[in-house]
Amino acid sequence: MSVVTDQVDLSLKYTAHYNEVKNALFEDSAEVLNAQRKKAFQDFVKQGIPTRKDENYKYTNLQPSFATDFEFVHEKTVLATANEEVFKCDVPNLNTNLALIQNGWFRKDGKGDLPAGVIFDSLEKIANEKPELLAAYGSIANTEEDPMVALNTAFAKDGFFLYVPKGVIVESPIQIINILKNDVDTYATQRNYIYVEAGAKAQVLWCDHTLNSNQYLSNSVTEIFVGDNAEMEFYTVQNQHNKATNLNSVFVKQGRDSRATTHTTTLHGGMIRNNLKFMLDGENAEAHMYGMAFMDRKQHVDNFTQVIHAVPHCESNQLYKNVLDEQSSGAFSGRIHVVRDAQKTNAFQRNNNLLLTDEATMQTKPQLIIDADDVKCSHGATIGQIDEEALFYLRARGIDEDKARLMMMNAFTHEVVNEIKIEALRDRIDDLVDKRLSGDLARCHECDYQCECD
Repeated sequence: MSVVTDQVDLSLKYTAHYNEVKNALFEDSAEVLNAQRKKAFQDFVKQGIPTRKDENYKYTNLQPSFATDFEFVHEKTVLATANEEVFKCDVPNLNTNLALIQNGWFRKDGKGDLPAGVIFDSLEKIANEKPELLAAYGSIANTEEDPMVALNTAFAKDGFFLYVPKGVIVESPIQIINILKNDVDTYATQRNYIYVEAGAKAQVLWCDHTLNSNQYLSNSVTEIFVGDNAEMEFYTVQNQHNKATNLNSVFVKQGRDSRATTHTTTLHGGMIRNNLKFMLDGENAEAHMYGMAFMDRKQHVDNFTQVIHAVPHCESNQLYKNVLDEQSSGAFSGRIHVVRDAQKTNAFQRNNNLLLTDEATMQTKPQLIIDADDVKCSHGATIGQIDEEALFYLRARGIDEDKARLMMMNAFTHEVVNEIKIEALRDRIDDLVDKRLSGDLARCHECDYQCECD
């Protein structure tokens, strides 16, 4: 493995690679993807790989993550092992419509029974066969605002696509097992697109895993469009080893009377940056964002959220909690923007953090930008350690210190766990959180490969 150390050279390496493969990218991709590609690359060249001097990345240094000499994945690969042996997201009593993504490429091998009209397939396939379903591609994932989104759009070829027609309710969750596995250190690009039409309802569960100990950098962008009076729940479980960097950007645009929920559980990962941007674009829309992360050793998790209240009578709620151990570090930046004339807005944000050692660090930056005058908005953030008085109270009742600490940490995170609406998933996450806090290796899958999380 060779490493590039000059910060300027890092961006040049990725622009040089794009220029080497751009002809093949354009030849092998549909016009709907190519239409965004050139401008996206130009936007990346202008911005480069972000440093701490960039306001939106001031708490996360991506330079070391991009320094590895990665192999880029521009073609589909196939796992040699039979599907049923490779991945099973171990959520008892949960029936799902299942698909596998490996290194950014879609493979739908799992069983499922989708209602008529619902499409759950490869983004590349839909782009070639039904490009009209991707009419809004790139419209909310702004390449001018984030160089990582620009780089994703420049290289994008495949990922998953979900379309739910008007009025259709998908009873069983859509489940994506997102696997990184290769023989060499790998850079993977994944582009996803979800379109839930008016009055429709869907739930998506996305599980991130690494299946061997190579270094990985995954750059993923997901655009979600929620129609009038539609409901969408998007659950993410991140469980990768410490050599993985996960750049995960999710953009959500909501119509009138819609309800959208995101819930992110981070159990493991070396470097994780979650970008989440909501656009409430129809009156009476509701947006709910929940997240919790568990960090130890030198892991780093950065949650960056933006909510734009573009019209009156909308509501947003954010609740993020983090537990940091050893020399880990975390960041939370939450930005709420209530635009002019977006009256009768309700917007609430809370970030609570628990530090288990003196070496763990947390940066939190809640922000309110309010250009309307008839609103109810609040934000709050706390960073602290375990309450010694409460710990003494438990120990005085015969509970040993380790168990008492575990009980207090579980109580701290339970508020976020309880917001998972899928009962079987909520029970499983509760169990995984308990194992993670007690020091066991928490895994959302059972497979023949051993994931090295050290």
